[in-house]
Amino acid sequence: MTIELIGVPFDGYGRDGHQARAASALREAGLVDALAPHSVRDSGDLSLPVFETGRGPQTGLLNERALLAMAEQLNERVATAITDEVFPVVVGGDCALLLGVVPALRDVIERPGLLFLDGHEDTMPLDVVEDGEAANCEIGLLLGVTGRLLTGPLAQRLPALEINGLAMLGQRDDEWRRRFNVGSVSDLGVWSRPLNLMRDDPGEAARAAATHLQANTNRWWLHIDLDVLDPEVFGAQGLPDYPDEPDGLDFGQLTAVTTEAVGTGGCAGLSVAIYDPEQDPDSADAEATVNLVRETIRALT
Repeated sequence: MTIELIGVPFDGYGRDGHQARAASALREAGLVDALAPHSVRDSGDLSLPVFETGRGPQTGLLNERALLAMAEQLNERVATAITDEVFPVVVGGDCALLLGVVPALRDVIERPGLLFLDGHEDTMPLDVVEDGEAANCEIGLLLGVTGRLLTGPLAQRLPALEINGLAMLGQRDDEWRRRFNVGSVSDLGVWSRPLNLMRDDPGEAARAAATHLQANTNRWWLHIDLDVLDPEVFGAQGLPDYPDEPDGLDFGQLTAVTTEAVGTGGCAGLSVAIYDPEQDPDSADAEATVNLVRETIRALT
């Protein structure tokens, strides 16, 4: 198997560094070696415009020009890799990268799916999201349950995912969504195991999620938002000096989820997001993330 490593130098708040530096920090921590013994093609980072902190006119979201460029370039790179029977590994940035990845899957795979590991459902409507961060919105946009206000090229690619093509694991954001009167996508029929229903047996939850996707899709993508982890275990998530969502999985539980899921079969590629090297001065979180990727790749069937 050939793996293509794609770096995403994107920060959802338009900051210099932070999550935009994640891909380079993970490479420094040994990410390329972690993808062995497979053949690895490191295609480098996307080339994105200078970041902006204001909200854009087409999406109402922060750092819009870089967001749109990221979606377009990932759409092309992921679609080409899968067409060439290469396994894409996308690292860096935040969950907004799925706005490029999932439409690419839709373009080249009949009935694509997404296994979404995240502490949040990411379904805030564009007129509700308080901070303007795209990573709070992408699942709603991909499903087409939000996005009425969206214009421009991104609107033309969406929606890109069917309800039965999504499986969610690890969410713990009920309280936050209630503040904004945003319901759960499980009420729409999305397969879902929030944290409180999967913690006791993460491996079983992963097998159930992958089995659901195998029954309803031809191939599926694994997305890992590292804020599915407990901030006590993984501190390099979220915003500095802003309290992270408490609770979450530990690395052993998350590794059980990812390895069981990909070991079930049908995984077409994976992404890892929400790592901030500026909150990881000794690179311990980078090394733990690289090990997670290593174990996940080893379990691929």
